[in-house]
Amino acid sequence: MTESHPRITKAVIPAAGLGTRFLPATKATPKEMLPVVDKPAIQYVVEEAVSAGLDDVLMVTGRNKRPLEDHFDRNYELESALEKKGDADRLAKVQESSDLATMHYVRQGDPKGLGHAVLCAAPHVGHEPFAVLLGDDLIDPRDPLLARMVEVQERHGGSVVALMEVAPEQIHLYGCAAVETTADSDVVKVTGLVEKPDQADAPSNYAIIGRYVLDPNIFDVLSKTEPGRGGEIQLTDALQQLAEDEKIGGPVHGVVFEGRRYDTGDRGDYLRAIVRLACEREDLGPDFQAWLRRYVAEEM
Repeated sequence: MTESHPRITKAVIPAAGLGTRFLPATKATPKEMLPVVDKPAIQYVVEEAVSAGLDDVLMVTGRNKRPLEDHFDRNYELESALEKKGDADRLAKVQESSDLATMHYVRQGDPKGLGHAVLCAAPHVGHEPFAVLLGDDLIDPRDPLLARMVEVQERHGGSVVALMEVAPEQIHLYGCAAVETTADSDVVKVTGLVEKPDQADAPSNYAIIGRYVLDPNIFDVLSKTEPGRGGEIQLTDALQQLAEDEKIGGPVHGVVFEGRRYDTGDRGDYLRAIVRLACEREDLGPDFQAWLRRYVAEEM
């Protein structure tokens, strides 16, 4: 019989980055608040966590990130104005973000990397397994990656990372995993990890994308992890230790993702994400697609 592990209820979203690739737009506006059609990118991420059953959300923020807190808080003046106008549709959209989840916030005082950001969550998470969702990766809600990862973690224990096969010349942009097959076609056992390897040194073409389900023992490992690539504390380095020694915090598995993913951390992919999601909207798609076809035909 498969061993049962504790149910996961908490999600951690690191959101302390400076967003330098989107300057000057992010000079005063957090990159996580940049709109993807008509919702900020960060709301898609919180909605994904909630859809997977994780309604206790801790956001790890930094300076100039107050708009994140405001977005998930109530805005009584705006709500009152919309109510007086009888604008029920927009009122519901405004209230939706504040009713999504139980939100918590902690500041990452120094930008010491993703591993350090995750370590900032230790007092809130405690001794429970938890999920980490990076805000630059938007996963289409029709492809329930996180729910599948939670299922794998609850069955096997330990930690689970999301993997996606990429072209060999792209692997240097990602953390990379060495893997072994399992009885499940979409699940592999991770035997090693390396952060942004050169193509010649990469153990596979499996890239780690921005979803993790972690055993709480990761905190002890992170607290002892020395700065790695880029002078930062790398979450990949800590996971490598767990993969090498299962006694520390159980095995590390990977869920191989073949669904729809939108990378909003790159300017080109951000624009493509907006176009794709707008095209699929019932209220926007037909007119927008028609215009897009005319534009391509006339201008390209």
